[in-house]
Amino acid sequence: MTDVFAPAALGPITLRNRVIKAATFEGQTPNALVTDGLIEYHRRPAAGGVGMTTVAYCAVSPEGRTDRHQIWMRPEAVAGLRRLTDTIHAEGAAVSAQIGHAGPVANAASNRLPALAPGRLFSPLGMALTKKPDAAELARVVRAHADAALFAEQSGFDAVEIHFGHNYLVSAFLSPLLNRRKDSYGGILANRARLALDIARAVRDAVGGRLAITAKLNMDDGVPGGLWLDESLQVAQWLEADATLDALELTAGSSLLNPMYLFRGKSPIKDFSAAMPKPLGWGMRMSGKAFLREYPYQEAYLLDSARQFRRELTMPLILLGGITRKETMDLAMGEGFEFVAMARALLREPDLLTRIQADATTHSACIHCNRCMPTIYSGTRCVLASG
Repeated sequence: MTDVFAPAALGPITLRNRVIKAATFEGQTPNALVTDGLIEYHRRPAAGGVGMTTVAYCAVSPEGRTDRHQIWMRPEAVAGLRRLTDTIHAEGAAVSAQIGHAGPVANAASNRLPALAPGRLFSPLGMALTKKPDAAELARVVRAHADAALFAEQSGFDAVEIHFGHNYLVSAFLSPLLNRRKDSYGGILANRARLALDIARAVRDAVGGRLAITAKLNMDDGVPGGLWLDESLQVAQWLEADATLDALELTAGSSLLNPMYLFRGKSPIKDFSAAMPKPLGWGMRMSGKAFLREYPYQEAYLLDSARQFRRELTMPLILLGGITRKETMDLAMGEGFEFVAMARALLREPDLLTRIQADATTHSACIHCNRCMPTIYSGTRCVLASG
């Protein structure tokens, strides 16, 4: 069986092991630029033994941010990002930039720019209707992804992760629920997948062979009428045939419609309502149970769905979701997954990997209360951690 702690090739780079710190929004960029807090956020799991950490979320354009405090990839961001990548490399880890466009998940009021979606729909995040982009504007979005990848290269990143999940822009186009267009970007799956395939090709043309290229793809949206496994698997097969990606990270859920489908565990409604700006906090207090539906947590909770992709694909796959123990990592390796990704457990214990490597019986202290989620407004952290 593959050793999860053995070095592994990821496209043109080599990671010191097969564990990736998954992208989770850090809440550490109040001026849309790198801060010392963001650097420290990623330095700690790098020092704690992960093979690669993923910086989230590096928007490809100003309107592609979930709010105006997020980094967007531009010349002014490069110097700070270089400080970050140099720090991570000094700890022996690689570092990836998650690039993407938030689409309907963007807060138009905060960004002071219209949010984009396949069609016009009301977004509660910005309390406004989204804008339906035409073919020329979608071509701009494709070019912006390529430019963002080039900025990542200039900044010293080893890899980029393209965000195709969670009903962000590309994921919204993939969704038959959200994409009701009648043009060449809507209708049949081949049309709904056009934006994803074009972006992956543009990024490959820009940095392929120099940076590792991965993508985070929804296996299913977790909402009735949304993207389901059969269509997602076909998109993955098209991406594999194009040879644009070095690995695919499998995810699920909708930040727009059903976020807890990805996270599992408790729904911290009270914490969210207290942390969110008003009137969003009031709305969360009143209707949070409908939006933050609870799903029971278990180890490797996305494995059953991911197995279907592993059976049909030959490209490297990254398993995400409930991976906190050595036995779960070994299970993933035994089932043919090349990498595993983890996030919440590393907020509680950034050195968890080092301790698991020293003692395979080590268990994470994360209790999956999800009270870390509302801290995105003040700096993402585990509220139960002592340090």
